[in-house]
Amino acid sequence: MKLIETLALAGLHRLDPEKAHGLSIKALNSGFAPLPGVVTSERLRTRLAGLDLANPVGLAAGYDKNAEALSPLARAGFGFVEVGAATPRPQPGNPKPRLFRLTEDEAVINRFGFNNEGMEAIGSRLAVRPKDMVLGLNLGANKDSADRAADYSQVLAHCAAHLDFATVNVSSPNTEKLRDLQGKAALTALLTGVMETRDALARPIPVFLKIAPDLSEAEIADVAAVAAECRVDAVIATNTTLSRDGLTSAHKDEAGGLSGKPLFEKSTRVLARLSAETGGAVPLIGVGGIDSAEAAYQKIRAGASAVQIYSAMVYKGLGLVAEVARGLDACLARDGFATVAEAVGTGREAWL
Repeated sequence: MKLIETLALAGLHRLDPEKAHGLSIKALNSGFAPLPGVVTSERLRTRLAGLDLANPVGLAAGYDKNAEALSPLARAGFGFVEVGAATPRPQPGNPKPRLFRLTEDEAVINRFGFNNEGMEAIGSRLAVRPKDMVLGLNLGANKDSADRAADYSQVLAHCAAHLDFATVNVSSPNTEKLRDLQGKAALTALLTGVMETRDALARPIPVFLKIAPDLSEAEIADVAAVAAECRVDAVIATNTTLSRDGLTSAHKDEAGGLSGKPLFEKSTRVLARLSAETGGAVPLIGVGGIDSAEAAYQKIRAGASAVQIYSAMVYKGLGLVAEVARGLDACLARDGFATVAEAVGTGREAWL
């Protein structure tokens, strides 16, 4: 890690986590952070759900909730960027404090509750996005909505013209009963509505589904069946967990979703099980606990065509992005893979 980034992280860690998060967005926009630009190679170039990625390392939703830092994120080394979650109406989210660093565990707990400025404000920023990036939006529902399923379609219809993909997020643990939408009947109804909205767009875009890590094998099988039936373009596995197994940090019992290093094994097992259930018919994006190139490579070998990172940057900085991409290239070369696609699923059985 470069000295300037090390010093910046040390300073941020002296602040309240949510204030530090906001300051990091401002630092990105100020040009303070050194950015590597596009990181790519013949091995790293990836095609995902019809999208051409310079590399398979993406930014997970939740960092740039309101699409405020699109230009610097386009130059940060990511192969694709996901912002949001966005809801139809602005909402403040849950009471503060709602973000906690678990430094000893290299983890984070959040209970934000879909705090965002709403689809109109976010859509206006998406409209002036850099064109040289692959950009997606995480779709959410308002906490007090009378029809949460309709909220996803509403945000998609409003913002899709400025997007390359959209993600249906039914897996956040921080909006009451949201995860109930992962049940087979509810999920089928929700996705049917979203896909109908997508198909009616002037320029239809890929739609992804983001699932929780706290699913049984039967529930994973249901997700696989619904994803295939509804023609979802990819599944993101996984969101944060409610589990607290093995944690040692003082904040370990805070309510909310846990992300970071402790999530790696749990999320990778769900990813591998989903890969086995879909038989490779639905592309998968691996998320959860990726803090190195080797960890990203394990996700790919477990069944992911691409990966996303976020929480590890809290501890390792934005420079981790290029480090993971370049290291992944080296992992592929070491094991004789000419492309990412050749490596996908080659180590899945070890996780089942």
